[in-house]
Amino acid sequence: MPAQTVADLTVLSRLRAPGLGDQPRPVWSVTTAPQGYEGEGFPVRRAFAGIDLARLDPFIMMDQMGEVEYAPGEPKGTPWHPHRGFETVTYIIDGVFDHQDSHGGGGTITDGDTQWMTAGSGLLHIEAPPEWLVQQGGLFHGIQLWVNLPRTAKMTDPKYQDIRGGEVALLTTPDAGVLVRVIAGELDGHAGPGSTYTPMTLVHATLEPGSRLELPWNVDYNALVYVLNGHGSVGVDAQPIRTGQTAVLGAGDFLTIAADERQESRHKALDVVVLGGQPIREPLAWAGPFVMNTKAEVMAAYEDFQKGRFGHIPGH
Repeated sequence: MPAQTVADLTVLSRLRAPGLGDQPRPVWSVTTAPQGYEGEGFPVRRAFAGIDLARLDPFIMMDQMGEVEYAPGEPKGTPWHPHRGFETVTYIIDGVFDHQDSHGGGGTITDGDTQWMTAGSGLLHIEAPPEWLVQQGGLFHGIQLWVNLPRTAKMTDPKYQDIRGGEVALLTTPDAGVLVRVIAGELDGHAGPGSTYTPMTLVHATLEPGSRLELPWNVDYNALVYVLNGHGSVGVDAQPIRTGQTAVLGAGDFLTIAADERQESRHKALDVVVLGGQPIREPLAWAGPFVMNTKAEVMAAYEDFQKGRFGHIPGH
């Protein structure tokens, strides 16, 4: 897994251990993501399917894209499509993805890179593997997260952040058994490079077999744990969790994740995405690529899109 790694974890800053009085977050639920296809046909797991949106707030949805080994000619992406009212976060673990939008944003992201696109008032964009990758095939694995925008920011100007893998903050546990990558937000006084409208933290952690992660977490945020690959447990009562499952946690000061001693042959470690944010607690009207506060605003977004107000496809 070529997402940002370090050969010697002992050189990294250590996360603090929970202190006296710190409360562990209980596990409210564990759900299994259904599998499907997105865009032109690349496989995805719908990480948050079946979870109450109120528990997800400020997040809307997350897809695990792949993990898939493409044969030559197989890699696929999405056609040009619109967005309004939220942010898309694309984190590539393995493989290469090209992005382009109607406001001049875009670029190529690969192993450990993140593209953070604030759709705001509206834009068109496309995501696809580069032509050379389509021709030769190869491994592809990543996530795409949708982050809601508060009412006051839904019509903000579109914005694009290109976050290189080498920019993420790297931390470890007191025993140096876990690699913690902070992509956005703040964790135990360490800030990730991603800039967000909605206060939130996004982490990718790799737990070696038998290791344990006690992760300090902002008490004002919700907390979600999604397993990219591997087997382990979550919560102080050690509820089992495995590839493609999401745990929703309750309130507290820290959360606990542990990796089983035995892991899959393909992946020697447990990889999880941990995310949480300040709930927006506003009405949500969501239809396809538009996430607004009212049905009338969604209908207006469709009308603006149909009338070409989201910009134009470059070169067309």
